[in-house]
Amino acid sequence: MGFKKGFIWGGASASYQIEGAAYEDGRGMSVWDMFCKQPGRITDGSSGDVACDHYHRYQEDVDIMRELEFKAYRFSVAWPRVLPEGGGKINEKGLDFYDRLVDALLKANITPYATLFHWDYPYALFRRGAWLNPDSPKWFADYAEVVAKRLGDRVKNFFTLNEPQCFIGISYDSTEHAPGISFPVWDTITMMHHVMMGHGLAVKALRGNVKDAQIGFAPCNGTFYPATNSPGDIDAARQACFDTTESWTWCLTSVSDPVMLGTYPEKFIKMFGKYLPASWEKDLETIHQPLDFYGQNIYNGSCAASDGNGGYKIIPRAPGYACTNAVNGLGNLSKWPVTPECLYWGPKFLYERYGKPIYITENGCSCHDVISLDGKVHDPNRIDFLNRYLLALRRAADDGVDVGGYFHWCVTDNFEWAKGYTDRFGLIYCDFTTQQRVIKDSGYWYREVIRANGENL
Repeated sequence: MGFKKGFIWGGASASYQIEGAAYEDGRGMSVWDMFCKQPGRITDGSSGDVACDHYHRYQEDVDIMRELEFKAYRFSVAWPRVLPEGGGKINEKGLDFYDRLVDALLKANITPYATLFHWDYPYALFRRGAWLNPDSPKWFADYAEVVAKRLGDRVKNFFTLNEPQCFIGISYDSTEHAPGISFPVWDTITMMHHVMMGHGLAVKALRGNVKDAQIGFAPCNGTFYPATNSPGDIDAARQACFDTTESWTWCLTSVSDPVMLGTYPEKFIKMFGKYLPASWEKDLETIHQPLDFYGQNIYNGSCAASDGNGGYKIIPRAPGYACTNAVNGLGNLSKWPVTPECLYWGPKFLYERYGKPIYITENGCSCHDVISLDGKVHDPNRIDFLNRYLLALRRAADDGVDVGGYFHWCVTDNFEWAKGYTDRFGLIYCDFTTQQRVIKDSGYWYREVIRANGENL
């Protein structure tokens, strides 16, 4: 069976991580601009001021994606580039850039998938309370309407939000990401509820302004896979995937159930319902808008087994477990476990629960990438990683999961948030001093996978 005809093979990026041009053409400040100015926040003391200079070099990047035969490109629109104050006056030069990018993609026969928000929140709105402000859902909807009206004649595929778990959990709870300010649980739950309200209102804005719009959203979460193929262990892994724990921001159902099913999990309400806004039950109708596909960013997972009493237990990782490991003189960075099973069981469980086509909106790994003496970038570890993960995803498709697409993270090496430029996730090497691009071996390998629709894995 394999991947269906018309499967979407692409790559993903985020505006702050690649665009640069932070102070050009009327762009407003984002929370990341301010966060990067604080000493000690970014591993190498860098920022996204220049990044990959994609704002000026977008045509070169599109040409490379065309050379690699991408079917689609998932990019994000920078909210403060479009609306420097977060609302009000539109920055036409900012929208002009996305016009040029979209036109270049279409000319290259690459389908644009636009993400409305990938973390670069307008600093002007942060100073007004950001997602804690009850008006914040409408701010996001108004922004979505501006983008829809300008790009919707050519862009038909949209993701509203990327990883709410991160831009609330890591930003306002553990504080590793911008704005890096700790709030109590009663505030962060209110923020997340407003985020989902913003999602629902944005979906309405897109539907109202884009003919034939196809819409999803892109949360994240490490998934769980069973220790064995026994029914007990499979059920345990499923329970673990959808359970509510004290670390609620990393509980998949805290976000996805309200969006996809129109309700908070019963256990979540028992544990945290007292912190929800007074109107939360009425708000669910707005949050639960019909979607066309479900995106999920999946990089790794954990093993779960039956506890013998109808519940589950997490199996500790074995000593010396396989992991990605980027060490550039600054300590272990993206040392993430290599668990290809997650790209089988994750989509399988998600499709069972939500019943929508599953898009893997991010997947990839950071490696030790350098330009070798022959002028090329040899990254066999990434090729092996992707081969293993895509085989697992193809197995999910073989078993009847409606897998609609796969977006590799990321297209080019870029500014990796709090890790700065110390991690390289791209299929394309970027020299951040000269802005030279070099297609890695994995990029050419991925092109062959696209050509074969995954049958050569």
